[in-house]
Amino acid sequence: MRHIGESRIYVVPELSTDNEQWINPDFGSPDLRMHYDNIRQMVKEKTGRAMQEKERERKGKNGKIVKIAGCSPIREGVLLVRSDTTLADVRKFGEECQRRWGITPLQIFLHKDEGHWLNGQPEAEDRESFKVGDRWFKPNYHAHIVFDWMNHETGKSRKLNDDDMMQMQTLASDILLMERGQSKAVTGKEHLERNDFIIEKQKAELQRMDAAKRHKEEQINLAEQELKQVKSEIRTDKLKKTATTAATAITSGVASLFGSGKLKELERANENCKTRFQNGTPILKNCRAKYSRCRNSMIRKSTISEKCTGRNLT
Repeated sequence: MRHIGESRIYVVPELSTDNEQWINPDFGSPDLRMHYDNIRQMVKEKTGRAMQEKERERKGKNGKIVKIAGCSPIREGVLLVRSDTTLADVRKFGEECQRRWGITPLQIFLHKDEGHWLNGQPEAEDRESFKVGDRWFKPNYHAHIVFDWMNHETGKSRKLNDDDMMQMQTLASDILLMERGQSKAVTGKEHLERNDFIIEKQKAELQRMDAAKRHKEEQINLAEQELKQVKSEIRTDKLKKTATTAATAITSGVASLFGSGKLKELERANENCKTRFQNGTPILKNCRAKYSRCRNSMIRKSTISEKCTGRNLT
């Protein structure tokens, strides 16, 4: 709903005086947001449930996920019209839609000031373009019609199938192009011109969509190339930082190990230990010799004592 009534592309202010609009007098305020909120409240009162506004998913009988569109209580349609189409013609179309399908027209806007500028002269078969000042202008006559798509008695949305929509298109064609009190030859000719115009617009729209698609693809390719370049630069920068950090750590470690006074103290202590060990080797040998002499002396004394005891016993 937020996009309704916002399109004003290729507007020629000099032609805006030909525009017309109609607001349903039963609608009250022309504020569509207020009407939307009133519909939400009506649905709650009629059904006892909140209006399902968001798209949701459910699992079908075959196990596949089915998407269910949210409720669209207010919808807008755009009708292609001719230069002599009046507001009364479009209102007649809206009234007939309400009679057949129960959808209520709320607002109608007839725009005759939109189109596009031609680069040069129009083609020979172009009977719609005309001059505005010094330039040729090809108009896009159309009407916006806003419908209330709800059944206010049940609180439920109107259900229109594909066949209903086809009938609605035929109705628009009959009312806006055919029923003008003109001969069939004239109306048939005008109808053929309108069909050609519609085909031309469809081709132009397809070309525009194709160009937009190519532009997006080019933008995506450029973005991917830039992303690769940025990743490469980040990787190179990280490697440089890692190498620099490692070199700094090694340099710092070497300096702390070999350039500090603590290391020198440890080296001196190690040398002292070696010296003391070497100097203490003769002392250890002397101790071992004294121990050996004492042990031998004790063994001899023990032997002599045993001999003396044996003699006394004898």
